[in-house]
This record gives sequence, C-alpha cells and structure tokens, in this order.
Amino acid sequence: MSEHTFKGGIHPPERKELSEHCPIKVPSTLPKTVSIPLTMGGAPNQPLVQPGDDVARGQIIADNAHPMGVPVHASIAGKVKKIEAHLVAGNTEAPCIVIEADGSGRESFLPPLDPFTATVEDARKRIHDAGIVGMGGAAFPTHVKLNPPKGKVIEYVIANAAECEPYLTVDKNTIQETPDRLIDGMLICMHITSAPKGIIALEENKKELEPLLAQTIVEKGASDKVSVCMCKTKYPQGGEKNIVQSTVGREIPSGGLPADIGCVIQNVGTLCAISDAFRLGKPLIERALTVSGMGCENPQNIRVPIGTVIADLEGETIKHSDDVVKIISGGPMMGMAMQSTNFPVQKNTSGVLFLTARETDVSPESPCLGCGRCTVYCSCRLTPVMIVRSLKAGDTDAAIRFGLLDCVECGAWSCVCPAHIALTQHFRIGKAIVREQRAAAMAKAAAAKALAEKEAAAKAGAPTQAAPKGGN
Repeated sequence: MSEHTFKGGIHPPERKELSEHCPIKVPSTLPKTVSIPLTMGGAPNQPLVQPGDDVARGQIIADNAHPMGVPVHASIAGKVKKIEAHLVAGNTEAPCIVIEADGSGRESFLPPLDPFTATVEDARKRIHDAGIVGMGGAAFPTHVKLNPPKGKVIEYVIANAAECEPYLTVDKNTIQETPDRLIDGMLICMHITSAPKGIIALEENKKELEPLLAQTIVEKGASDKVSVCMCKTKYPQGGEKNIVQSTVGREIPSGGLPADIGCVIQNVGTLCAISDAFRLGKPLIERALTVSGMGCENPQNIRVPIGTVIADLEGETIKHSDDVVKIISGGPMMGMAMQSTNFPVQKNTSGVLFLTARETDVSPESPCLGCGRCTVYCSCRLTPVMIVRSLKAGDTDAAIRFGLLDCVECGAWSCVCPAHIALTQHFRIGKAIVREQRAAAMAKAAAAKALAEKEAAAKAGAPTQAAPKGGN
C-alpha cells in the first residue's frame, strides 16, 4: 500500500509508546461530582435545570434554538448542586453545571433508531439531539457538518484516523477495540450525505490496524464503498487541509471548507459517537482520552464522564511527578497549556499531558532572525514570518494578505523556530483582533443603515406643506 502525504510538515518526537499499548479503561473510582460546561461547541446554550433539580444520565440540561446549537446532557445521575463559572480549556472561565452523583444510575437515553430507514432529516436530528460535536479538537456541530450548503455534492466521507499529535493514542486504541463502531458511523455519515465513497486515513505508524479495518469493512459488506488510505507519518497529517491533499489529492480553497471540494471529515471518536447515538440512543456524555507525558507516572487511556475535573482524578487514577513544568489539555502541538488541573473533560478533550523540561521548550521569545524556516515547514504554504511581523506592527490587513486567516494553528513552527517565537499564540490573538474589528465594522454599518432608514421613513411620512391661499 503506497503512502500518501502533503508538502511541508515536520517530524516531532512521537512518544506514543508511553500509552499506545494501554487499553481504554474506566477508572476504578470516579469522582462523585462533575462540572459540565454549558456550551461545548456551537452557539451559546442556556441552562434548562436549576440547583436542586434531580437529573438522569443522558438528560438534556442545556440547549438553545439556534441552528448552530448543540445540546448538553447530564453525564451522571444525581442532583444539580450549582451553576457557576469554572476554569475550562484555554485558561478561561465558563459557566458550568455542577452535578453530584446520587448512585441511582438512572438513565434518560433516546430510543434506538435505524439510520438507514430513517429520513435524512430525522437522522441529522438524532445527531443533533445526541449533542455530538467534533471530538478531535474543534468541537464543530456534527449535524451542521453533515448538512452541506445547497449545491455542494459530497463525494467522500473521510475518517480522520491519523492521530498525528505526539503522545495521543486514544484514537488508535478506539479503532483496535471497536472497529465496528467506526465503520458503522462512517456508513451512517455516507448515507446522510449520499457520499459514494468512504476513506479511513491512517498514518503509517498505525499500519498494524489496516488488516483489522479491512476485515471489519468486509464484515459490514462495505468493500465496494470504504477503503483504507495509508498516509506518511508526518505532522500535521490530521489537519483537514492536509488530509484531503493526502487522500484525494484536492486542495481546500482559501476561506473554504472541505464541502467545497466534495469532502466531509470526521474524527474517529465522532464516528463512534454517531453509531452509539443510533444503536444505543446514547448522547455524547462520556469520552476516552489519553493521559501521558514523561511527568506522568502511569500513562494510560481512560474513559470518563463529560465534566470530570482532572484534579479530582489525581492521586488514585492519575499520578505525576514533581518535575512537571507544563500541563496541556489536548496534544502538545495544538493543545492549550493550563495553569492547573482544575478543569473538566469536555467533548473535545483528546488528552491531558504532564510534560517535564526535557519535553517542552519554556525558553523566552527572542527577536526574529528572518531565517525563513517557518515558511519552509508550513503545511499550508504560508509565510508565517511576515504574518507575525505584520501583527506586531498592528497591520492586520497585511497579516490577512499574508495568510493569517488560512493558518490552521498547527503549532509546527514551535519545533523549528530558533528564536522560540510563539507564532501560534500570536496568530490566535491576531485572529481574535480581526474578529473584533469585523464585528465592530458590521455593528457600525448596521447602525448607519438603521439611521438612514429612520431618516428616510421620517422624510416619507412628513406632511406636505400647504400652498398659501390667495386673497383680495
């Protein structure tokens, strides 16, 4: 099987050996409380419960009516203790619903639904009602992704099984343990989007999974529709812009989406959650994640309820050394460095890493040398050096021209920049500034339009001045 790849990219130390042979396990003892963020992808939610309410596992506790909205469910049965601001990934605070388990195990799942006899509208509604979002990191609403704009024809559903981030091994173990759920979720997505072909994109470092997937595809009777594409092990192979280049040889246009080139991309965990939503009626209320890093004394893959606070797992489930210098939610390249472990597992939490000084660079930023290495290794073929210079000069228009908004924030530059410039952080801040500028411009334009309409209405409704009467 030939390897497929893309231009650019890097080869950081993988360090997957720490946890890749650890089956996904539920901790023997779970915390009695969870802190579930009100919103984990999509439009902001409003709470549907109040302190003192009893809730069942799988019950909707937050929702909104926006087309981009995604409901949130109780991940344990118990009593709502409070709704409060809590630290979440990204070192920000967000409102969370705190539930204390009552030990009853009561459940409120959806009834099972056959995805292949249900209407496409009902199938998409099931995915929405189950609260499913992208579990690879972006947390984009899955029901929206499976409803491409009118006129867009989907030719491929691509399962992103690359898992290119160092350390993370939860996707690999998910495939190894439940390949049938992955293939079932893919076939469901193909049915909803009418895509004739499905592709499972594997990196070469997981090639031992190919025979297992091939066998499962045959067992599902999907040999004529689903195939495995072996991709070269290189970061960021799992980025959507890179994975479509590697698998189908197409390029997502600037400012565009995979649907613009006939593709829908879904993470391994997302596809499995889709299968569970139909076969079991189970909402997205738990997830598997990797706990690793050289500062972690017992690297592992675990499955916990959404809202489980990492700090509550320390001691018995998670053990780490005293020489940890950085805690990351997610992978080391695109994840968020956290100030503490007092944050909850969210729908898109793929891992928690405890890194020592031997694994991560904490050097201060120095002036740019103009070496151009960031440009050489950029997988999106941008000029990062010019983007960051423009941002530091306060020229966001120039930064956009150089490709700011096309950056996927893969973090590859952190491994090649001799000046230790935190390009990803600069670009994230730059994008936030652009969003604020555009929002302000839209608000100003809307205000000007409203004023013009008001003046036009006043002018149209003004009484006509009467002509003076003639006299003798």
